Amino acid sequence: MTQLTLAKALTSGMRAAMESDPKVLIMGEDVGKLGGVFRVTDGLQKDFGEDRVIDTPLAESGILGTAVGLALRGYRPVCEIQFDGFVYPAYDQIVSQVAKMRFRSQGRLSMPIVIRIPFGGGIGAVEHHSESPEAQFAHTAGLKVVACANPADAYWMIQQAIASDDPIVFLEPKRRYWEKAEVDESATPVPLHSSRIVREGDDVTVLAYGPMVKTSLEAAIAAGEEHKSLEVVDLRSLSPLDMDPVLASVRKTGRAVVVHEAVVNLGLGAELAARISEDAFYALESPVLRVGGFDTPYPPSRIEEEYLPDLDRVLDAVDRALAY
Repeated sequence: MTQLTLAKALTSGMRAAMESDPKVLIMGEDVGKLGGVFRVTDGLQKDFGEDRVIDTPLAESGILGTAVGLALRGYRPVCEIQFDGFVYPAYDQIVSQVAKMRFRSQGRLSMPIVIRIPFGGGIGAVEHHSESPEAQFAHTAGLKVVACANPADAYWMIQQAIASDDPIVFLEPKRRYWEKAEVDESATPVPLHSSRIVREGDDVTVLAYGPMVKTSLEAAIAAGEEHKSLEVVDLRSLSPLDMDPVLASVRKTGRAVVVHEAVVNLGLGAELAARISEDAFYALESPVLRVGGFDTPYPPSRIEEEYLPDLDRVLDAVDRALAY
């Protein structure tokens, strides 16, 4: 067992992947000498050299376009997008090329690209540095999308993503980068595209991913003081969704609240609500409720705490679910 921050768990996971496969490359803006703006790639260029940890120009479209060529030649590029809002110059490459190449070639060509995106707010930054674009990628057929929520998952999920022959958008909750936890580097990891119950309860199912898992767990503790029992599910994979633990939990509690930082309108919560209604309708005692960002661009940092879902907003949704 090793105590690691989420950021250092990602570093360790990438290091392990690079040691086990010489075809694994890391590329992005300032990932080499600087070690990334969040220092997630710190020390890797020194240990593996400039041919495997590559400082690129400030050109996200160029980063992903180059990665497509490398992947077609047998490499496994790990592309860092410095901040969530900087991914859009590469959106055409990701949606038009990365997502479609395997399908277009009937599986003859692999596209083992990992696109690392620090996402979400809570660090006192402005727009383009605090966004949650996950639904746009989860909606794109051919892409897989995952989000880690703690150091142990970060360590294992980044290695599993790098080993995949499919392109994976790997979302990292930037406000949790500095939070520490035990990481067992000898453990057997759960499958990459699986959801997991992280706190058991009986009254309401709370579904979350990435930065909102901790918020949901804090809400569960607070609710417990009022004798309300919340079951918290960490989705981990946003595309594909692993619905079995979700449906089993909802059939037990009869109520569901989905929590994410992204705008509620057409977000992951809408897809989860639809699937729960389709597959567990007769188990529901109340509508599936959603807690998320407001339908505005990300606000100035001085008022971001008014925008982001917090413990009180989660508990309010729980109370509304229980009131039916």
